[in-house]
Amino acid sequence: MSPLPHPHSSPVSEIFSLVSLLLSAMASGDLRAELECSVCLNIYTDPVTLRCGHNFCRVCIDGVLDTQRGSGGYSCPQCREKFPDRPALHRNITLRNIAETFLSPLPHQEEFGVFCTYCVDSPVPAVRSCLLCEVSLCDKHLRVHKKSPEHVLCDPTLSMESRKCSVHKEVLKYFCTKDNACICVSCSLAGEHRGHQVETLDEASEKKKETLRNVLQKLLTKREKTEERVQSLQEHRKKVEEETAGDTKRVTALFRDLRRRLEDLEKRVLRDISGRAERISISIQDLEIKKEELSRKLRHIEELCNVTDPLTVLQESDTGDLCDTEDGDNEDRERHEELLHDGGGLGVAGVLHTGLSDIITEVNVYFYIQGAADILLDGNTAHNILQISDDRKTVSWSDIDQNHSETPERFQDCYQVLSSRSFSSGRHYWEVDVGGSESWRVGMCYPSIGRRGGSQ
Repeated sequence: MSPLPHPHSSPVSEIFSLVSLLLSAMASGDLRAELECSVCLNIYTDPVTLRCGHNFCRVCIDGVLDTQRGSGGYSCPQCREKFPDRPALHRNITLRNIAETFLSPLPHQEEFGVFCTYCVDSPVPAVRSCLLCEVSLCDKHLRVHKKSPEHVLCDPTLSMESRKCSVHKEVLKYFCTKDNACICVSCSLAGEHRGHQVETLDEASEKKKETLRNVLQKLLTKREKTEERVQSLQEHRKKVEEETAGDTKRVTALFRDLRRRLEDLEKRVLRDISGRAERISISIQDLEIKKEELSRKLRHIEELCNVTDPLTVLQESDTGDLCDTEDGDNEDRERHEELLHDGGGLGVAGVLHTGLSDIITEVNVYFYIQGAADILLDGNTAHNILQISDDRKTVSWSDIDQNHSETPERFQDCYQVLSSRSFSSGRHYWEVDVGGSESWRVGMCYPSIGRRGGSQ
């Protein structure tokens, strides 16, 4: 590729040189080659220029210069000119604008494919491209094209430079397995890949395809499992949605009933609270009446005691009633003690407890709660050093090998046993009696837990 103008030349001379170069390239039909970076073989992206005048993508030349760090100097990857220090990179704005303008019609061009280089008057789709001649050929021109070995034909392409070595400009024919790079003959014989293990492009391509096929198979299997999980969850979601409608109806009715019951309980408790003072007030009124009656009796008895006439005292008809001091006394004493020792809050608590217990019972009627159940151990999973009781509720360490039958489910290297029951959701708890054991373990796991290997 011919170097483009130096960035420090005058603007007029630079534009003149660029225009001349582009006109020449357009006339020869090789404009794309002039706009390709010799490192990545693609159209320039953010082109910069070295002091030697050659242009590269900024990212590409930065990568090349990074690999040369510490080697004693730097050089242009195209002309090999040496630089004692890392060369400064100068942005080539004119070249960038030209490259962007050139790229803009490419999508339209790609839409119609690759055309024969020689069919200028009437574009004809190309069937093959020659990497040596760097031309594309239709059927007509392919028949008269040279068939010598150096003329390498490939599928029609617009980027023939990508199929050539950026250093030797030769067709890429081999693959270096050490560096994972496509190389030419010169690279394998005298270049940086000399002595490396190489394969033909077809061999390397088939090996990579085989690897990709294996990856593809794994991905297909993984996708199938994912699809099965999705389908399973979709079916479960449908079931849950159906259950949700019934649960929603029941919960709505339950809370409506709970609110009514709580309101009734509140009223009853408040009545009991206010009734305590009212009962005391009634008792006070009753006692006041009895006190007045006692005061009347006291006065009457005092009057009788002050009478001097014996006949008058003896003829008093209601002295029996006046002398009855036990009338209702026990009843008043019991009521008095009851009111004085009324627990108040304890009574309220009792009413609340009874009322709330009735409400909880009602909740259990709406939603059945699974009661406690025994956990039975699965003997087919028990390690040979574990002894399972006849009722399958107890497991213990044994010094004697139990000689359990060999099963895929049995733990081989870790001393464990699984329960025969499982669960997939909800809240659960266990009550375990470990007796006087100094060492014991209990836990939960997935059914897919490994049965061989270290302790789980």
